[in-house]
Amino acid sequence: MTMGGDHYRFGPFRLDPAAGILYRGAEPTMLGHRAVALLRLLLDKAGAPVSKDALVEAGWGGLAVADNNLTVQIAALRRVLAEGADAESWIETLPRRGYRYVGPAVAAIGLDAAAARAASAPTLPDKPSVAVLPFSNLSDDPEQQYFADGIVDDIITGLARINWLFVIARNSSFVYKGRAVDVKQVGRELGVRYVLEGSVRKAGGSVRVTAQMIDATTGVHVWAERYHRSSEDIFALQDEIALSAVGAIAPSVRRAEIERVKRKRPDSLDAYDLVLRAQPDVDSGMPEQVTRALALLERSIALEPAYALAHGNAAMCHHCLFLRAGFKELDRAASIRHARSAIAHGQDDALALTWAGFSIGMDAHDRAAAFTALDAALAISPSSALTYILGSVMLGWGGEADRAIEWSEQGLRLSPFDSWTWAALDAQAMSHLLRGRYEEACRAAYKSVQANPAHSITYVQLTAALAKLGRLDEARAAAARVLELQPAFRYGRQFAGVNCAPALAEALGGALRSAGLPE
Repeated sequence: MTMGGDHYRFGPFRLDPAAGILYRGAEPTMLGHRAVALLRLLLDKAGAPVSKDALVEAGWGGLAVADNNLTVQIAALRRVLAEGADAESWIETLPRRGYRYVGPAVAAIGLDAAAARAASAPTLPDKPSVAVLPFSNLSDDPEQQYFADGIVDDIITGLARINWLFVIARNSSFVYKGRAVDVKQVGRELGVRYVLEGSVRKAGGSVRVTAQMIDATTGVHVWAERYHRSSEDIFALQDEIALSAVGAIAPSVRRAEIERVKRKRPDSLDAYDLVLRAQPDVDSGMPEQVTRALALLERSIALEPAYALAHGNAAMCHHCLFLRAGFKELDRAASIRHARSAIAHGQDDALALTWAGFSIGMDAHDRAAAFTALDAALAISPSSALTYILGSVMLGWGGEADRAIEWSEQGLRLSPFDSWTWAALDAQAMSHLLRGRYEEACRAAYKSVQANPAHSITYVQLTAALAKLGRLDEARAAAARVLELQPAFRYGRQFAGVNCAPALAEALGGALRSAGLPE
C-alpha cells in the first residue's frame, strides 16, 4: 500500500512525511531526515521485506554509501521507537536481505495538507521561539555544505545559550535541508515565531554569507545581514560569522517581541511581557522614563519574586535615578539590592548578570565583583553584546582606556544596531579624551549623541571633547543641552557617583569647567 502524502499512524506514533517529522502523541521526536525516509518506506511496505538497496535509494537518493550508513540509521530509528514505546522490535532485521516493519497496524490518515498541518502544529511557547534552517550552499563546491552546516550549528548553539529564547534543536530544523520551504509553514510545523534562513557562497579566496530572520506569523522581515570575509581560516571564519549573527539576532528578536507585546492588552501581561514592555524605557537611561519602567518591573516582581531579569532591569532603573535624579542614597541602595537579587536568582541568565554587574560596579563601587558577574555572563553567552557595552562603560570611568575601547568595539561588532550603542560610544569618547586623542573623542561623542539625543551624559562627553579642541562656542552650546536635560548636573557629584578615576576626573573636569558647566 502506498500512502503518498498522507500521514501514517501506528501505535502512539504519527509520521508526517511532508514535514519529515515523526511525532509521539503531540511531541515531535528528534529523528533525522534520513531515518524518517527509511521509516516511511518500511511503513509503506508494512509486513513485507524491504531490500537494503531500496532503503539506500530512499535515504540517500541513489548515492553509493557503505552498508554501515544504513545500519546506523536503522539503529537511530529503533532507538527513538524504543524511547517512545519500548518498540525497538517493530523493525525486524532479515539477514543479508533487508528489514521489515512488524509493529502495530499502520493507518493512513487522509487529511488534506492544511488540516494535517493544523493537527500537527505545536502551540507557540510563552517565550520568543526561533528555528534556524540549514543555509543553502550557492557554491559550485559541494564541500562548502559542511561550512554552511557548521555556521548553522554554531548559531543554534549560541542562541540556545540565551535563556529567554526557545530554540528548536538542530535535528528538527535540519529536516528541511535541501527543500524549498515556505517560512510561514515552517513556523507552524515547528511551533516557532521566528525563522532564520541564509545562504553561503564561496568564490575564489572569499566567502559571502547572507542571513535573514522572518516573523513566521506575519512574514515580516525582522533582521538581515551580509557577511563578506576572506576564507583563509575557515573554522575561525565560521565562529566569527556565527558569533556576529547571534549577537545581532538577540537584540532584533527582543525588539520584535517588544513591538508584539505593545499590541497585547495590559491586563493580559505576564511577568516576562511586563519586562519586555518596560525595556525601551530602561534603555533610555533618563529619570522620567525609568520611573515609568519601574512601575511595570515592580508588577513583574510581584508576580514572580525570584525573576532575575526583572530585578536586573530594576537595578539599572535605580542606577539611572541615583545619577540623574539627585544622588539619593535610597536609589543607590535599591540599585545594589536589586542587583544582588538578580545575581542570586540569575546564575543562568546572561542579561540579568550583566545588569546586576553594572549596578554593583557603578553604584557599590566594587569593580572586581562587577567583572566577576560580567565574566559569568560571557561564559553563559559569549555573544552578549550588552555585557561588553556596559563593561566598556565601567572600564572607561575606571580610567582603563585601552581595554574600554576594546570592549566597546567588541560590543558594537556583535550588535551594530543595539539600543545601547550610545553607551559604547560614550566609553570610547571618555577613553580617547583620557589618551589625549581629542578628535577621536569628539567623533565618538557626536555618534553617541546621534544614537541617544535625549541622554545628558552623551552631551557631557561632547562638551569636554569640543572644549579640549578649543571649540569653546560649540562646547558651551553642548553644555547648555546638558543642563536642559539634567538641570541639577554637577560634574563633581557625577565623578564621585561613578567612582571616576582621578586622571580622567582631572582631564574631563578641566574641560567641562572651561565650557561653563558647574562643579
